[in-house]
Amino acid sequence: MPRPRKRRRVCCLPVNNVFGPDVKNLNIEKVIMSVDEYEAIRLIDIERFTQQECSEKMNIARTTVQSVYDSARSKLADCLVNCKMLVIEGGDYQLCDGIGMT
Repeated sequence: MPRPRKRRRVCCLPVNNVFGPDVKNLNIEKVIMSVDEYEAIRLIDIERFTQQECSEKMNIARTTVQSVYDSARSKLADCLVNCKMLVIEGGDYQLCDGIGMT
């Protein structure tokens, strides 16, 4: 029996959750990015955290952060190169309350 997935701590939800070449065109292929993948991209690329710092912030192992981050980058590249729509939704996450967070 596999071990249950640990919920990732997320402290910032995206303001917009759909990005693409023409969001009105429903025929464009969509790529779904989870909220925890979004948070890993935000922490590492925007906040400039190391993977270790990101893992502490998200309350998961560094190796998990690496996997989540790699998946998120692959999805971003797919959207940019292949003109697909990016939708941010879902995932195993828990919204932080900001108490004791830096």
